[in-house]
Amino acid sequence: MAVQLPDVDDAQHASDVDELRRLVHTLGLDVVGVVGQKRARLSPTTVVGEGKLGELCAWTGGDGSIAPSIPSRDRAELRRAKQLGEPLDQPAPFVLDEPEHGADSEEPCASVVVVDHELTAQMHRNLERSTGAEVLDRTHVIVEIFHRHANTREARLQVEIARLTYVAPRLREAGASKDRQRGGIGGKGAGESSLELDRRKIRTRIADLRRELAEIDRTSATRRQGRQGQRRAALIGYTNAGKSSMMRALTESGVQVADKLFATLDTTVRALRPEVDPRILVSDTVGFIKKLPHELVASFRSTLDEALDAGMLLFVVDASDASFREQLAVTREVLGDIGAGEANSKLLLNKCDRLGPELRAELELEFPDAMLVSAHDPRRVAAVRDLIVESFDGEMEEAEMFVPWTAQDVVSRVHDSATVLSERHDEHGTHLRVRGPAAALARLQGHLPETA
Repeated sequence: MAVQLPDVDDAQHASDVDELRRLVHTLGLDVVGVVGQKRARLSPTTVVGEGKLGELCAWTGGDGSIAPSIPSRDRAELRRAKQLGEPLDQPAPFVLDEPEHGADSEEPCASVVVVDHELTAQMHRNLERSTGAEVLDRTHVIVEIFHRHANTREARLQVEIARLTYVAPRLREAGASKDRQRGGIGGKGAGESSLELDRRKIRTRIADLRRELAEIDRTSATRRQGRQGQRRAALIGYTNAGKSSMMRALTESGVQVADKLFATLDTTVRALRPEVDPRILVSDTVGFIKKLPHELVASFRSTLDEALDAGMLLFVVDASDASFREQLAVTREVLGDIGAGEANSKLLLNKCDRLGPELRAELELEFPDAMLVSAHDPRRVAAVRDLIVESFDGEMEEAEMFVPWTAQDVVSRVHDSATVLSERHDEHGTHLRVRGPAAALARLQGHLPETA
């Protein structure tokens, strides 16, 4: 369900709905219908108006009433358990509530309503009452996807902090269990309600997680400091833009590649291949998305620090997506927020193999400084590699080099750092014609013995 506000045009609204559909699909749910409405503002009670609410209830089997009801204790306890979460080391699968309404209908009812806006507690509560379905807002969906895809301990801690930060203000009393705990010293006073107790447990849990994450951050900072003297390029961009595919092609590594949103949550660092001397490291970072929950931005700050430390940023966009310009703007905005907006950068218009000749020509005119690339085209990947090397070592040049037999170990360095155009041998040594960055060629000359 999505509301088109006055500052959103039709194309942008369609793009937002399509992105929400992809998010829902990534979460493992099937979309059975879309309910939308143009409004000057969101309804403070049910997001949409009464007519559209009735249309939504027709999908879910709800009766449309937002009057308070007393849920069963089992259902209330299940909701409470889901809100508080399972132990971090054993994340529970996402379990959906069964709809309360529409059980006798012959038509299948939608059991989940996903809203492309962040809901207040009142909106959420009223939508669940009226539709009888599980209600998720956009932030909840993104947090849940992050929760599923986090693999390392660091990523799981970051996601758990974000999830609990999101859940805490939205906790509700668990039905019949509204009793208060016994008071403090001497048993006097009302004590804490179960809701207050749950919120205090969440605050304590978040504090514990942050302490553990701080320890991991110190270790990560030490690793980054160890790479301080090394040359690094970072792949930055919207989720599912093809960063991991490009990373895999540039580094010849087994980085996970999947056609889904947020497949990569953990920063991966690999050496550029074929390697150069000194080597260049390439980082694959977490993807961005519109309306990325600020809890996640804060939690993944240490992951995004890779962009701060990189000598070059490669902005990867999916040029086959009509909304890539808005996606690029979102990426630049987030990087600006963390202070990485002024770094040396290059725009890569990825997935150009999906574009026709006319569209390619239009993009070349619109973005004259960008590169049309495809992670599946070895020639274009090689061009990106040359771009990275040139950014650190200068423009490509051609040169003649003579390596005497007494310094043949330099020949392997030449092959690592430059392209050998020709090679011949005589009784004195090896004659090479090479093409490479100016700085790299100068370093190679420095490894050769001086000739009389």
